[in-house]
Amino acid sequence: MVLTPLPDSRTEPDGSAVIRVLSYNVRSMRDDTAALARVIRACAPDLVLVQEAPRFLRWRKAAARLAKRSELVVLTGGATAAGPLLLCSLRVTVERTEDVLLPLTPGLHRRGFATAVVRIGGARLGVLSCHLSLQRDERLAQADLLLERLAAMDVEHAVAGGDLNDVPTGAAFARLAGRLQDGRAVRPWGGDATFTPQEPRRRIDAVFATPGVEVLGCGVPAGLPGVSDADLRAATDHLPVLAALRVPAAPRRKS
Repeated sequence: MVLTPLPDSRTEPDGSAVIRVLSYNVRSMRDDTAALARVIRACAPDLVLVQEAPRFLRWRKAAARLAKRSELVVLTGGATAAGPLLLCSLRVTVERTEDVLLPLTPGLHRRGFATAVVRIGGARLGVLSCHLSLQRDERLAQADLLLERLAAMDVEHAVAGGDLNDVPTGAAFARLAGRLQDGRAVRPWGGDATFTPQEPRRRIDAVFATPGVEVLGCGVPAGLPGVSDADLRAATDHLPVLAALRVPAAPRRKS
């Protein structure tokens, strides 16, 4: 099946930006990294919200290698954010970045957010990649921290995404969807379930946007030209989520 094309990235005459955002759990790049890079390149993203980026020995080199093979650059994150990583195209101008470590629950995995404020065309956008807890109560608390972090960025428009370890009917997913636009629910495109690639039955990965950002399409890019089922199965243990968004132009700063 060939998908209806998503809009290409572009800057509109009024300065608003049409962008592609990809969220992808890469399982520490322990699988077929060539297939992983082919999937990312075929999606032609402006921003990639990565989860489970390499965190240990030579992790920066691994992140740089993934960026190069994907024809992107490293924006921020990785081990300094406990796994979430941001990649971007050269279309993106970076205003600031911050890696955030979340409170550690003894006996559970350390979690964090990779965050940035960027400009694309005439638009200004907050960006956050997350990988929420497997434990229900901690996951719900982390969803609240995500919303607080977006508010603290002091930007009118933002996008957040990642591996939620939760389904749309779950408390954490619902908490985020109650305050943000769940891209897949707003404008379905492509596939729905993201886990596992061999037998996708659960939608536990998502891309969210703040009100005011127009969702043009969002879903798993199976069937997108250049994205083969074989590559999706070989690349990692999650399917990616691709969203096309239109971000309004930011007001011009007074000189």
